[in-house]
Amino acid sequence: MKALVKTIFSKQVLLFLPLLALTVLFAHMPDVFAADPGGLITDLDNPSRIAGSTQGEDSIRTLLLTFLDFFLGFLGLLAVLMVIYGGFLYLTAAGDESKTENGKKVILYSVVGIVVILLAFALVNTVLSGIGFGQDQ
Repeated sequence: MKALVKTIFSKQVLLFLPLLALTVLFAHMPDVFAADPGGLITDLDNPSRIAGSTQGEDSIRTLLLTFLDFFLGFLGLLAVLMVIYGGFLYLTAAGDESKTENGKKVILYSVVGIVVILLAFALVNTVLSGIGFGQDQ
């Protein structure tokens, strides 16, 4: 019984300490916002100023398409790495049925992930290009 109480108490403390730290950290946030009558959005937050920090790209549409292409490409890379990992698990199973099945599952789920990523990539590019997001206007 004592071990159970000790475990519950330690989990509560571990959950409480980060919340306490965030509360202390952000306790004076309203004071900061009250001191700035302009709020969070100022005249400097103009979308036309985005070109300075995006290598000359001034279209939010094209920037969004570039970001989504990069993100889906990164997910594709992770899925291919998981296929390689699943193949490694399968090859090093040494006849153990559970390890062989585990390797097969990793490969299967990775291939399904690759198919989903390719479909998402095609859908995003088709939709954004179809409504004019893929072109500079």
